[in-house]
Amino acid sequence: MHRTLLAAFKQKFMLKPYILITLGIAALTAILNALGFAFDAVNVALIYLFPVLFSAVYWGLRPSFYAAAAGVLAFDYFFVPPFLSFTVEDLRYVLSFGVYLAVAALTATLAARLKQQLHLAERREAHTAALYTLSRQMTAIGDIQVLLGNVVSQVAETTLSPVAVYLPDAAGELALTARSAGNDGFGEGEAAMAVARWVHRRSRPAGRGTGELREFPGLFVPLYTEERIYGVLAIRLEQGGGELTADSRRLLEAFAGLAASAIARLKLSEEAKLAQLTAESERLRTAILDSVSHELRTPLATIIGSATGLIDGDGMFTPADRIELLVTIRDGALRMNRLVTNLLGMVKLESGMLQLRRNWCDAGDMLGVVLAQVEDFRQQRHIQVKLPDPVPYFRGDELLLEQVLINVVSNAIKYSPDGSKIVIEVWQEGPWIRFSVTDEGVGIAPADIDRVFDKFYRGRTTGGVTGTGLGLAICKGIVEAHGGTIAAEAHRTKGAEIRISLPAETADLPNLQEEEEETL
Repeated sequence: MHRTLLAAFKQKFMLKPYILITLGIAALTAILNALGFAFDAVNVALIYLFPVLFSAVYWGLRPSFYAAAAGVLAFDYFFVPPFLSFTVEDLRYVLSFGVYLAVAALTATLAARLKQQLHLAERREAHTAALYTLSRQMTAIGDIQVLLGNVVSQVAETTLSPVAVYLPDAAGELALTARSAGNDGFGEGEAAMAVARWVHRRSRPAGRGTGELREFPGLFVPLYTEERIYGVLAIRLEQGGGELTADSRRLLEAFAGLAASAIARLKLSEEAKLAQLTAESERLRTAILDSVSHELRTPLATIIGSATGLIDGDGMFTPADRIELLVTIRDGALRMNRLVTNLLGMVKLESGMLQLRRNWCDAGDMLGVVLAQVEDFRQQRHIQVKLPDPVPYFRGDELLLEQVLINVVSNAIKYSPDGSKIVIEVWQEGPWIRFSVTDEGVGIAPADIDRVFDKFYRGRTTGGVTGTGLGLAICKGIVEAHGGTIAAEAHRTKGAEIRISLPAETADLPNLQEEEEETL
């Protein structure tokens, strides 16, 4: 019990300054005595003001008063007749003692006030620096968990107290979302949650230092802006923080306002992003429906018309007419098949389901398949193929790369006039296998060069040619999945050129020609 009282007394009064003051005045008295009364009484009294000023500057008001009292006693005992006695011969010394004490008290008060203002300025500077640091961190954060981690860390470091933050979860129920390191369980438990819900419901602070639930050890501050409340910031003030001063209260409210603004910014950003994604999704859905319906309508009408003619006019058509109608039906079906293939390819690319089956590809064989696929609708266009000797081999998904080349060559046929020339060239350049498809068609406008590979984008020079704007977008996705590049440019004379570059990967190229000869 006595130890507890003694510890409390030591903590409250801090004995060290009083001991040092006592020793200092004793030393000063000894020095003055050693000098043999070289000073008169007035000068001696003034010298005893130095311990008072020193105590006021470094230890505060109480030690300075103690220094003034000790100085008066020492001055009276050693330097006022009769010496070595607390009595005085001349009662005017009593008035001098009173003046000395008044001067000492005034000086100590002024010095202590200056010291207090200095501490206040330093503390405000520290608070401003903490707020600036937190605001600077928040501007660069785009994740709410990282943001809350920075908030609790900065507040805990500034207040030297455990900190917790509550935010509503997905179900709208308030939950403990973040807390500072070494929190020691602060913020958990039903009591803390009840206080947090109360603050969140009423948007008013509660807990220690407030008019509500003041017996609770923590201070709960709402995180709100002018529009809405986002959560609750809780600080336990029992450790380190001590008493809640007006400055501390304003600082915590500033932290809460700053955190609320940052949370509001992230929430608004998320809502804007969601709205943008929704609008983009709606735009894509509309574009898909428009493009698909338009692209399907033409071949469907052709197929239905040709089939109806064959059924209804069975005796009217010659064998040549029948063949022509059947070819028309087949072309319409192939066109629909290409459209469905492109749609499925885009779905695979968008969903990440595209899996490459890399095998050794013969560029000559691939072009043979491509020419066979476009043979039926190339009409009178002259397709010229330039292959090096030997024909390059490279690793890739043969089916997907054939689809890329079919799309590119089909575009060259669609956008070039009948009777024009289309040149397909293949060559190896260092670690790359290059493909080039050049036509003499309408070309690509300079403003469309960077956008022709976007989904559902139709160039300005397409005229009345129908299309979905998916073919080149799928080509870009497949080529990039192989680690290659695809680019478009207006040809130097007329038409357009599509360049495809794929990694050669010929380090472990097998001797395929020898294998073919052995097989034969």
